[in-house]
Amino acid sequence: MRFVTTTVLAFGLGLAAALPAAADKLPLNAISSYLNAMKTAQGDFTQINDDGSISTGTIYIKRPGKARFEYNAPDTGIVIAGSNTVVIYDKKSNQPAETYPLSKTPLSIILAENVNLGQARMVTGHSYDGTSTTVRAQDPEHPEYGNIELKFTANPVELRQWVINNGNGSQTTVVLGELETGGVLANSIFDVSGKAPAVNR
Repeated sequence: MRFVTTTVLAFGLGLAAALPAAADKLPLNAISSYLNAMKTAQGDFTQINDDGSISTGTIYIKRPGKARFEYNAPDTGIVIAGSNTVVIYDKKSNQPAETYPLSKTPLSIILAENVNLGQARMVTGHSYDGTSTTVRAQDPEHPEYGNIELKFTANPVELRQWVINNGNGSQTTVVLGELETGGVLANSIFDVSGKAPAVNR
């Protein structure tokens, strides 16, 4: 299913080039603090899939441990992280929903209760291109699960994009629109215990 498969980084780099320049590379502790302060967020996203196609939708984040991706038509998928599990629903498929342990996906790094990018062997890349700061992080105990590349701008600190590099060699890039933070999101929209959920909007 293409919701968790390979993609192209160039699209995200093009977006970053259009953003206001930041003064300097963001330190890891500032990025950790920003992520830990983000309790809820929602907004539009654009995703580039392994076949070169582009998907769009709405993302909902409720830290710790919860995220939901609702895809716009013609895609029919919903991806939910909740109860330590990631479930991929595809209404066009006759197959059961795909299920993965959240702990075995790089997404768990930013959904952790306490994000600490200063942890030994977690950050394997920390760079600045004159516009944005990119951090590549992995589970230090299980690097075989893959890594996540997070792109941030400054003044104020904002998450703009991530690239998930799965352990099987595939990639998924998500480019974020403006995130609305601090709102109330019901736990029910992150329920992974039942059948394919309805669209939240």
